[in-house]
Amino acid sequence: MTENPEHTPERTVTVVLVDDHPVVRDGLRGMFTAEPGFEVLGEAANGVDALDVVGRHDPDVVLMDLRMPGGGGVAAIAELARRGARAKVLVLTTYDTDSDTLPAIEAGATGYLLKDAPREELFAAVRAAADGRSVLSPAVASRLMTRVRTPAAAPADTPLSAREREVLVLVARGTTNREIAAELFISEATVKTHLTHIFAKLGTKDRAAAVAVGYDRGILG
Repeated sequence: MTENPEHTPERTVTVVLVDDHPVVRDGLRGMFTAEPGFEVLGEAANGVDALDVVGRHDPDVVLMDLRMPGGGGVAAIAELARRGARAKVLVLTTYDTDSDTLPAIEAGATGYLLKDAPREELFAAVRAAADGRSVLSPAVASRLMTRVRTPAAAPADTPLSAREREVLVLVARGTTNREIAAELFISEATVKTHLTHIFAKLGTKDRAAAVAVGYDRGILG
């Protein structure tokens, strides 16, 4: 007789909670304690303490806040990865800016959820993280896809070459690509290549923005 899959017991997922707000930890502990299939092994109020708690309890999943006095989440995530911890880290925070999401994921977080996520979504995310699957809130997923599809700008201190400066000066004067090519004795294709490099180094997408940044950085005087 075939067993009904609905009655197949799921393995218990062990969890450690990391958040600097006791009320948040209490709420999460209550949620997971009341939900079959989860066991909360420990808690920590900052990233430094989290390393000790995770080391002692070896949970399946760590629910990690990011901004905490006494030790932030990103540093803790990176250190857990360095130590080869078995636990998967699921970030649970109120922040979804690039300065928060990207460093956390680059540090080794398996997933990223916001604290306004419905409880069922949170439970599903923890189970997915325990299985090694990535989980991202829709807002964070959209932000990351936009970042991936947009070429990263070069560092702000990347200098322009002498020729690129000459091209930018001429662009600032309203000179066309053809006129720039004639004045510098180069091809229009080469002018376009220089412009592409200028845009990348200045973090801009068009001529007007490049000129504005050029003046702002003192490249154009």
